[in-house]
Amino acid sequence: MSDIINIALPKGRLGDRVYEMFAAAGYRCPEIENPGRRLTFENPEAGVRYFWVKPSDVAIYVEKGAADIGVAGLDILSEYRPDVYELFDTGLGKCRMTVAGPRGFKDDRKKTLRVATKFANVAKDYYSSTGRDIEIIKLNGSIELAPILGLSDVIVDIVETGATLKQNDLEVKNTLFEVSARLIANKPSYRFKRERITEIKNRLTELKSKGE
Repeated sequence: MSDIINIALPKGRLGDRVYEMFAAAGYRCPEIENPGRRLTFENPEAGVRYFWVKPSDVAIYVEKGAADIGVAGLDILSEYRPDVYELFDTGLGKCRMTVAGPRGFKDDRKKTLRVATKFANVAKDYYSSTGRDIEIIKLNGSIELAPILGLSDVIVDIVETGATLKQNDLEVKNTLFEVSARLIANKPSYRFKRERITEIKNRLTELKSKGE
């Protein structure tokens, strides 16, 4: 069914909001609203097939062609750098990529800066641009704990409200870039299904502009 557009959605709260946006743009899929144990959800009339994947895996599914399009955060795209087309900023899932550390922390440039993060490439790029010598400590969760326990000097992580930092006596030292969820496309799919994918992008763009 080459006319079907396969869409990878990120699991979780962001994915729910992304699906609502697609549904409002005319791509509703009743199956996904009563999922049961199904893994894929199709609406032939709308010409779409959805599936939920881990947020960090959306770009992989799209890059490798298992999905024609998907929605992934700029944090994920900046870290993993998939070979995909970025088509549209949905404006959903807004947060910031930041450097954070203990209140009052002063960087001693005579020492190697210990940076805890799950965004190793983002951190390396940033500190390389500043000429700072760093040691990356790769973590997958509870990043804020690292400077509290002395594992790292600072962290590079996304911040939404900053409440967790504040509760743990940490603060943002620098904002690297703003993050939001982006519509991305597989390159061969975009070449062969350009009309359908462009239609979806245009409907989402129109919907977003009406809400702004």
